[in-house]
Amino acid sequence: MANQHHTGWRRLVNATGYSWAGLKAAWRNEEAFRQEGLLCAVLTPLALWLGDNPVEQALLIGSLLLIVIVELLNTGIEVAVDRIGQERHELSGRAKDIGSAAVFMAVLNAAVVWLLILFG
Repeated sequence: MANQHHTGWRRLVNATGYSWAGLKAAWRNEEAFRQEGLLCAVLTPLALWLGDNPVEQALLIGSLLLIVIVELLNTGIEVAVDRIGQERHELSGRAKDIGSAAVFMAVLNAAVVWLLILFG
């Protein structure tokens, strides 16, 4: 049987299903993702209240969503590296460290955005 490639709505429906599966897997298996997701859920209403206008609200919420997005990418890197093998390897460690650094930078970005909007 030939490999069937879906297009149009079917592709969109499939992609949405894969995305939900990824979110559920991250929630079930990654404590950092759960913590950041809960932080985002708590701070989003606060961002809507504290932001003086739609641009500030978007920046506050966007900085939180960026943390979650980068955490998902970092988790993907970690899972792929672990799939390759559990033995220690310099490049595996470097890939994981760089992914972790990306999450750190996203958190730092959110802190700067929140501080500038709230106290700037």
